[in-house]
Amino acid sequence: MKRLLPLFLLAILFAFTRIHAQTAPATRPWNATWIAASNDPGTEYAVYYFRKDISLPSKPATFNIHVSADNRYKLFVNGKMVSLGPARGDLSHWNFATVDLAPFLTAGKNNVSAIVWNEAQSRPEAQITLRTAFIVQGQTAAEDILNTNNTWKCIRDNGHAPIPGFFFAASTGEMVDMNRSVQDWWKPTLDDSSWPPAASLFEGKLKGMSDGFGWMLVPSPIPEMELVNQRIPVLRKAMGMTVPPSFPGKGQSLTIPANSFVTLLLDQTHLTNAFVTLNMSKGSGAGLSLSYAESMYENIKQSGGRKPNRNEVEGKDFAGRTDSILSSGASGQSFTTLNYRTYRYIRMRISTKDEPLVIDDLYGTFTGYPFRQTAMFNGGGDEVKKILDIGWLTARLNATETYMDCPYYEQLQYIGDTRIQAMVSYYYSGDDRLARNALNLMDNSRLPEGVTLSRYPTHSTQIIPTFSLWYIGMLHDYWMYRPDGGFIKDKLVGARAILDFFAKYQSADGSLRNTPYWTFVDWAPGKDWSVG
Repeated sequence: MKRLLPLFLLAILFAFTRIHAQTAPATRPWNATWIAASNDPGTEYAVYYFRKDISLPSKPATFNIHVSADNRYKLFVNGKMVSLGPARGDLSHWNFATVDLAPFLTAGKNNVSAIVWNEAQSRPEAQITLRTAFIVQGQTAAEDILNTNNTWKCIRDNGHAPIPGFFFAASTGEMVDMNRSVQDWWKPTLDDSSWPPAASLFEGKLKGMSDGFGWMLVPSPIPEMELVNQRIPVLRKAMGMTVPPSFPGKGQSLTIPANSFVTLLLDQTHLTNAFVTLNMSKGSGAGLSLSYAESMYENIKQSGGRKPNRNEVEGKDFAGRTDSILSSGASGQSFTTLNYRTYRYIRMRISTKDEPLVIDDLYGTFTGYPFRQTAMFNGGGDEVKKILDIGWLTARLNATETYMDCPYYEQLQYIGDTRIQAMVSYYYSGDDRLARNALNLMDNSRLPEGVTLSRYPTHSTQIIPTFSLWYIGMLHDYWMYRPDGGFIKDKLVGARAILDFFAKYQSADGSLRNTPYWTFVDWAPGKDWSVG
């Protein structure tokens, strides 16, 4: 740790050292094909599993593959998750990850499995899609044995469906019927002999190496996200039964009696972004729901959703995104959310029928951009330290594959928020990869008339011209704090296009008049000024 007294001296951290995302050479033409389920349009909400077995004469020293999917994937080797992605982008810049599978491979038979999903019309606002598909390409001929084609198997999970509801930019909840869902799909021992072969769509093409049809593949500019097991330490309330205090924080199982209705309120004690995993057994026909909230609420009908002290739960209302699971009664059922959930509180509701339900475990897996704090501010006492700790937690939670305005509601990279977040990254970590990615994405969003979108990536259009000016401010920030003039030089064409756009609406005195689109500055309601 560097101990720096005045806050402005934190800039010394940057020196002249750059931190780059490691990307593998990608000039070799790909011969793997995008694959999908046979006779499936790939345009509706669905979850799919892909599997392939390979045999190796010995454990390799390295085994690099490139992997991507539309919309999202989780890749497993011999039962262990090795990659999660792809990093969010657009069809003209579709990211693939490069992963060394060697640490997970053995001599003899090996299994590679993936879950691929597309939430279609229910997908997060930040997700762009063409159709559901999956691709793996070996980095060299030695790894081509894993290239995706019709030697892979694929099956659709008929137990997954979206939970209908109001617009929620981070997507809806999941509804999973364990009677119809495919269990143990990631395990090497699974018998997949009845699975049909995958259908080949067309070859994967690197950006610039074809006419631009389909996904234009580019190496991911950012590292894999951090994944850390995270217990849920505190049970705040239990209704319908007595629950031991060791559940779920210490991993003790909990048996819900037959013909019962139980409600549990769990407290992470701080806000987090995490994939939630529920393992359960028995309880045929039992229904469970997991709902997630940043905070409890005052009386929602009277106050309209005002949040009290975040620590208070007594006499408060709960509202939040919900996942629902129907138990099949089998042993070893497992549910993990497709995307991460943002929560401090989890409300768990269980309704059993004639068989008791055993909750084997419930926990989260924290995820986020792998920032490391390399700066420290000394001064101001404990109060300042608490403020800085809260700020750093906020910065961590608002940074995954992009910066975000908020992880719970929108998960969108708005320029107005991102400029501040990038500065925090420069000062506190010295890692500029996510900021560079943000600047590239904003530049990619520019319209022919010059302005950028207000946020990107996004699958709908929103234009806030003032944010385009703040994008230029972000370029200036980067130029001031990072020794990388070449990166800024590449962005000057776009910056000039933005200024040319505003020049058309500039009066003789230099002021702007009749600027089109949403001329937003800040949320300042007033007469004739209701939306910022």
